[in-house]
Amino acid sequence: MTYSDPVMVNSIAEPVIAHDEYRPKIQLDKQDNIYLTWTRSLEKRHTGHIRFSRSLDGGKTFSEPVTLNDNLEMISHRFDSLSVGENGEVFVAWLDARDKVKATQAGEDYLGTALYYAWSDTQGDSFKSNKLAAAHTCECCRLGTAIDKDNLPLVIWRHVFPGEIRDHALLKFTDWDVPGDVRRLSHENWKIDACPHHGPALAVADDGGYHATWFSAEESQPGLFYAYSQDRGLSFSPAMHFGGNGAKHPHVAVSGQQVAITWLEFDGSNTVVKLLLSIDGGKHWSEPKQIGQTAESADYAFLVADKETLYLSWQTRQGYRIRALNDI
Repeated sequence: MTYSDPVMVNSIAEPVIAHDEYRPKIQLDKQDNIYLTWTRSLEKRHTGHIRFSRSLDGGKTFSEPVTLNDNLEMISHRFDSLSVGENGEVFVAWLDARDKVKATQAGEDYLGTALYYAWSDTQGDSFKSNKLAAAHTCECCRLGTAIDKDNLPLVIWRHVFPGEIRDHALLKFTDWDVPGDVRRLSHENWKIDACPHHGPALAVADDGGYHATWFSAEESQPGLFYAYSQDRGLSFSPAMHFGGNGAKHPHVAVSGQQVAITWLEFDGSNTVVKLLLSIDGGKHWSEPKQIGQTAESADYAFLVADKETLYLSWQTRQGYRIRALNDI
């Protein structure tokens, strides 16, 4: 596998957050136009702006970055997630503190922050105004976004339910401008008055099935979980518990009826990457397999897919690794 030479996206340097649950996002449309989002950090701690750029010439040049959050206070607009629709629609969701700040100034309580979004029907040339999708999200967990088979967005996130229960929720858009109802996805009933910095992942299969993974540290059964839905999120299969000691940050991807899950564990000496595979849409699974390890610090492991192949994507101190799962 070979790569082109690097291309500058933002010609003017800016502080970009690129660690832990943050990281720049990249997506392509059917015409191989490239879309990027990232979080620009501001002077105060836990504050940021959501930034966007695109390339319409296959990555040779990129547009001047723009800020997508139309609230420009020095508050938290962070943890962006990017998806691209069938017709080049660009959907960006993020966690936003504007409503929490407003409530606090009014002397009112506000659990967590909020899920906001903006979208474009001009391939990112311009964006619609920001809209609230859901109130009371966890403050610092990554989002999972995808485009459903009806070409409408989906979002999953860690939600703050009453009583400081921080389980997961799903939202299916009924139109690009209309978020649907918030549906509960996970039911561990993990009560914690803090953000665990441990967000979920979401993938949509060719048959319309939803596949989700997440983390919980609820005392009765801590660890990683997976579930699938065949009715567009109205119901999910019983959650499958997996992962050993220290298992964290599961990610999921699909290709046809093949579903893959990867995550990290620590064996006492090394950080290891584990893999689960299903060839029947998540109904049955292989035994966990170790597919990578390092004795040094490493980033979280992710899965990426093209039209035919699933790949492991992993950054370590030894460099970037990408590996086709059919080679494992």
